[in-house]
Amino acid sequence: MQSVRRLTTLITSLSILISLCPLLSANSAKSSLWGNKLEFKGPPCLWQLHPEVRVPALTELSVCILLRRTISAEWTGFLYRSASTKKKELGLGGNSEQLKVWLFDEQYLIHQKLKAKEWYSICLTWSAKKQKLKVYLNGTILKEEPLSTADPHQQLAHNGTLTLGVSHVVHPTGGVQPESGNNLLGEIGLFRMWGKEWSAEELSSLGCVEGDVVRWDVQQWKYDCPPLPDNNLHCDWSNYKIQMWTSITDFTNPENCSLSLQGITMNWLSGIFPNNISVQDIIVSSQRPTCHVNHQQNLAEKSNSTCEKCFHCEVHVSVDPAANVKTVQTDISALLSEKFSYNFLAIEAVHDSISVLPAGIFAQVTGPPPTLTTLLTTSERGLTRSAPPQPATVSTTGEPLDLTVVAVMPDQFFRVNLTLLIRGNPLRPKDTIEKWLKQQLEVNRTMIVVNLVIQEDFGRSMKEFTGLMTPYNKQKQYYCNFHVQEFRKNNVAEVEFLLHVALTSKYENVSFAIQSTNLSVKHIEPKNCIEEEVSSIYGQYIWPETFPQAVTEMRCRKPDSNKAYRLCKLDIDTDRTIWADPNMTNCDRLVTISDISNITVTPGNAAEVVDIIQDLVDVQLSNNSQLSSSELESVVEKLGEVVDVSVLEPEVGGDIVNIMSNILLSETDVTPVADILLDLTDQIGNNMEFQGESANIKAPAIAFSMINADPDKFSGLTFGVSLSSTMNPEIFVNQSFVSQPLAETNATISLPSELTNFFPPGIRNTTRVQFHFYGTPDLFQDPYLTNETESNWTLNSHVVSASVNRSQVINLKERVVVTFTHLTPTNPGNKVRCMFWDFQKYGDLGGWNSSGCETQSISSHQTSCLCDHLTHFAVLLDVTRTQLSETDMEVLTVISYLGCGVSSIFLGITLLTYLIFEKLRQDYPSKILINLSAALLGLSFLFLVDTWLSSFSNYGLCITTAAFLHYFLLASCTWMGLEAVHMYFALVKVFNTYVPSYLLKFCAVGWGIPLLIVSLVLAIDKDAYGSAVPELAGVLQSTKEFCWLQNKNVYYVTVVAFVLLIFLGNMTVFVVVLVQIKRMRANKPLANSRSTVQDFRAVVGLTVLLGLTWSMGFFSFGPGRVVMTYLFAICNSFQGFFIFLFHCVMKENVRKQWRAYLCCGRFRVNENSDWSRSVTADRRKKEGSLPSDNTSSIKSLTPNHNPRHIHTARWQE
Repeated sequence: MQSVRRLTTLITSLSILISLCPLLSANSAKSSLWGNKLEFKGPPCLWQLHPEVRVPALTELSVCILLRRTISAEWTGFLYRSASTKKKELGLGGNSEQLKVWLFDEQYLIHQKLKAKEWYSICLTWSAKKQKLKVYLNGTILKEEPLSTADPHQQLAHNGTLTLGVSHVVHPTGGVQPESGNNLLGEIGLFRMWGKEWSAEELSSLGCVEGDVVRWDVQQWKYDCPPLPDNNLHCDWSNYKIQMWTSITDFTNPENCSLSLQGITMNWLSGIFPNNISVQDIIVSSQRPTCHVNHQQNLAEKSNSTCEKCFHCEVHVSVDPAANVKTVQTDISALLSEKFSYNFLAIEAVHDSISVLPAGIFAQVTGPPPTLTTLLTTSERGLTRSAPPQPATVSTTGEPLDLTVVAVMPDQFFRVNLTLLIRGNPLRPKDTIEKWLKQQLEVNRTMIVVNLVIQEDFGRSMKEFTGLMTPYNKQKQYYCNFHVQEFRKNNVAEVEFLLHVALTSKYENVSFAIQSTNLSVKHIEPKNCIEEEVSSIYGQYIWPETFPQAVTEMRCRKPDSNKAYRLCKLDIDTDRTIWADPNMTNCDRLVTISDISNITVTPGNAAEVVDIIQDLVDVQLSNNSQLSSSELESVVEKLGEVVDVSVLEPEVGGDIVNIMSNILLSETDVTPVADILLDLTDQIGNNMEFQGESANIKAPAIAFSMINADPDKFSGLTFGVSLSSTMNPEIFVNQSFVSQPLAETNATISLPSELTNFFPPGIRNTTRVQFHFYGTPDLFQDPYLTNETESNWTLNSHVVSASVNRSQVINLKERVVVTFTHLTPTNPGNKVRCMFWDFQKYGDLGGWNSSGCETQSISSHQTSCLCDHLTHFAVLLDVTRTQLSETDMEVLTVISYLGCGVSSIFLGITLLTYLIFEKLRQDYPSKILINLSAALLGLSFLFLVDTWLSSFSNYGLCITTAAFLHYFLLASCTWMGLEAVHMYFALVKVFNTYVPSYLLKFCAVGWGIPLLIVSLVLAIDKDAYGSAVPELAGVLQSTKEFCWLQNKNVYYVTVVAFVLLIFLGNMTVFVVVLVQIKRMRANKPLANSRSTVQDFRAVVGLTVLLGLTWSMGFFSFGPGRVVMTYLFAICNSFQGFFIFLFHCVMKENVRKQWRAYLCCGRFRVNENSDWSRSVTADRRKKEGSLPSDNTSSIKSLTPNHNPRHIHTARWQE
């Protein structure tokens, strides 16, 4: 019976111990994910909750996730499924237009757009008592949705499966299988789950508080892709909860065993924590006889101890000021792991049991915070405790050092992480920081700064989203990581002290100030670089074991008088040593490209052969701009042998692709071997072995993606590539068919599910789908296109291809969708065509073929292709029309802006002149001129500010700007047409007819019709307006983003057709007027006395008034396109100035009004002069009648002329 009781006691103790120990007995400082992010670029990347982490049945909960999408596509944030029913218990996902939330297998949609490449904090809360789902975005409630059930005992299913970034299904065995099609392409920076429904106020105050159900800790997760550090995700917090097992051993006084464990713990923590860490509460719980913490302790020492205790304690501490969670966890764990002696007691924490978690505000404090005087102030030393330095000639035991032994030892190294604030505007901030660091640390030449990495914090403060960061509004923040190499090998604590003092001192001058805000110094002990034998084109070298950051040298094989050098580099990312590439500048090559034909390639030496070829190509291209044809053939032939004889590792395949990239980006003519290289890329993808479902290879201007497809689960594939200005590609893969192009990609190709019909059959089916992207056209030189005298087409996109191993995919019913971004934006009238590379064309020389592809133009920047087969695709541009050069475009842009600016000024003067002087606006032509000037002023002004407004990237603002610009353009053309209508009535239809509200009807037409057209466009499709490069020549010549019409159909109907209609009407009236004038001059001999200059001035004035210069836009094609475009830009952008010139400066009545009211002395004209009286003689004329032989609305401007000639006075003067 007694043995049974002992067994029961043992089992109970073990159960308590297991329940209190953290998962896998991990130290939280090592496993914490704070300051890290999970990056999802496509499969394989699966983060799932560890099976040993149990989610209890919850009657209330809160979940918060911090995520950022890199592209706009369907995405999943997290999904929790029931282990028994397999239903979606809880989840979050969405697309670019809305959020999707799952709760108890029901989906709730929330219309909310999330922009790509921006961080968002999304929280979900629920409780069975309230039965309401609440969704918060960046701390603001988005939706409060009552649940369909009102069961107050409803619970979240326990022990379910949870995945991040991907949706999943549960196998009958309980395993997790990721689903495709809606995976997150982006990043997750934080995920926490609590067993409580937090209110909005509580959520906003959580900040860095760790979850009590699911924590942001790597030990709680199983994963395929490792987390990545991100300095932008640091979280500053003050309150922490420490949990640990603590061992106390006394060797002298048995009475110490009866002391209070809380008191001992308080004294211990007060002795090791610096001033900025204060203990708030200590809770001692379970005890056991021993912790077995010191495995080195011998049996004799154990027998001498009078008592030993082991207990579990929970300590709440406060850090002031708040510090980064990751830093606090690391530093506190380090302080607790050191053995501490107090009053003959040895106190020690079990290292693997230490858990430091950010916690909420403490409810109570058991006693006053302890005080401790340390060597450094808080601002100088952060959380690192340092021992007092020892003299250089005294050992740590106090005994003199034995200096008779001389040994060469490596230097000391320290890892420094520093956050700096710079106030002011230094010219080159990073150079300024580097100079400051060297001035601070290298002044005594006892240490140097090496491996310096400086990153500017470009991201916005995350405090506005999650309360994680403290914003700095008026300064720039920089993160500095570097190593310090110390030569004198002083005491570690002394060096750390010197580093703290030097780096925490503020630097300030007249123009800027530097202040450190976060400093971490860590002593590291990197190992030496081990001996390594290297074979290269320079011969065989055995590099000896070398100290960190030391350079070793060896004599060259040829010539032996020179030396080669190699650095044992300390890596800034891992704090470990690695061999840098040897510097063989002074050595001669023992192998040339012509020698590689003598090398026999075997599976064992394939990687070495590729390395030799890569070295040879790099050296050759560094000395010459190209490879010769013989050298190119040798390289391609040997690479083909490597691919044929061996199964390729991803590293070897990557080296081959890098060789191809270097050759393509050089001036080497690869046309003779283009087909061989394209076949070589296919073989690389088919012969490569890699872990997981997919592998990507990237090199400058080239990107490959290989995906092992499962025919049973294949639902399509989408591949996209974006190419940076430095020619570095970025790959995006979505395992579903996406008809729309992926955001910010240069090329996207989507494969339909019908592709499974072409997968190779077999029991062990290994179907591999390949995608290739080429950022250079060198491999696709069509003989017809390269003939500049005959070719009408040019390549206007990058090249992308898709293929299935051992299959020829043709005659697809479901089309392959390929979308390209144009290299050069197209203009109206340009033709683009989708084509594929036909290897058999031109007698197997290869060329572009459009068979089987349908072209769908999306915009001036993009074209989509629908093809029924798989091969290499691209978009070609018809260059039959003469293209404008970049110089012409820049000059035209300057002319347009200058002309519109000048026109705006003089149109304003014209309006003021006619509005201020009442005598000038007594007739209809003047009033029509006022309306035309107002419309042109609005058009010119909006053109000037359009690009500036577009730069705000505000969707609503851009649509409004484009709509108003469209309106004033139509209004200007309408009033030009009304000018012609009035002139026709005044000259041709001359009879006495009273028209009521004559000018009011003109205003209704002049301002109403444009308003109607713009309103219809907005009502039908407001997205017809947007930001794009303008496609209308002349007055809208600009090379920058511009708020204007994006829909070509709307543009042609509401602009081109409308302007053409007005132009035809005005041209007809213009011809009729000229004929009528000729007849009148024939009947009136006095009229023939007018000079040729006066006639020319009259014609030009009428041309400007009727806007006939706009017709040049319809004739800007063919060889004379450039000239016509220049004339169009000059005449139309300066139209406002010409109106001022012909209808203000050259009009005698306007000049006399200026002289009467604006001039002084002899230049001033008396208002009561004969001319003045003649001007007002017709004031009593009845308004509203059409002009006739006896009355004319223009008569007041042309006294002493026959009424039949009155209509010409306005443009004759």
